[in-house]
Amino acid sequence: MAERVIGRGGVPLCAESFGEPSDPAVLLVMGAGASMLWWDEGFCRALAGGGRFVIRYDHRDTGRSVTYAPGRPGYTGADLVGDAARVLDAYDLPAAHVVGVSAGGALAQRLALDHPDRVLSLVLISTSPAVPGAGRALAPPTARFLRFVSGAHVDWSDAGSVAEYQVAFARLLAGGRRPFDEAAARRLVRCDIERAHDFSAARNHDLLPEGALPSAPLSAIAVPTLVIHGSADPVFPLPHGEALAERIPGARLLVLEDAGHGVERADWDTVAPAILEHTAADPHS
Repeated sequence: MAERVIGRGGVPLCAESFGEPSDPAVLLVMGAGASMLWWDEGFCRALAGGGRFVIRYDHRDTGRSVTYAPGRPGYTGADLVGDAARVLDAYDLPAAHVVGVSAGGALAQRLALDHPDRVLSLVLISTSPAVPGAGRALAPPTARFLRFVSGAHVDWSDAGSVAEYQVAFARLLAGGRRPFDEAAARRLVRCDIERAHDFSAARNHDLLPEGALPSAPLSAIAVPTLVIHGSADPVFPLPHGEALAERIPGARLLVLEDAGHGVERADWDTVAPAILEHTAADPHS
């Protein structure tokens, strides 16, 4: 189906769906600074082919959703959580299975805590416990990742410079234990830059305060939860995923050997069936 811009709550958000609206709904929530393109269309269609109504959308300041001046986000992390609910409203969905990756996993946790009636189940990929201070006691990002984010130079007014930075960042996120598909990364980055209202505005996500995190404990999450985590994740090393699985009642952990941060094509044959199986059961039965 074609992209559509929804505007409930006065906030224009761009979304796209795949599959039949009569099938169980799966809402895909991407990480910080990333548009919905990072949920690859092929992956979305794999889920839709398994009998799911799949929705992906652009966060504020990414893609074709509302864009603010760089350095001046006119919203909070709580607003991003509310946006997920607004997308469900736009599709007339009272609830959905929610799949979040990286910071999108944190938003998914918050949605399940603050709006439990909107979440049928959770799939949390490459993410960390989204409660204040919880991640500080866990393993830090890798030294290579920290060197990159502190020392990378990019001219955000130059599309070429931005593209090189984004491809290098994608290579880093992949974890380094598997071959990196640079050509695919370049295609994605190019489309992402060309499609955005102002690609540099995505950095606004880094300015949102930690105060937007939920105050309720993860033990309050009462929906079936699947945690998926790569063993080579350079942002949130594996102990972050293990901590999530331990703190959320009944959560299951699926470890992807040698996988990095995010949903890599090499893991689609594992991740897509796992999500389909997890979202097949009626959580109210």
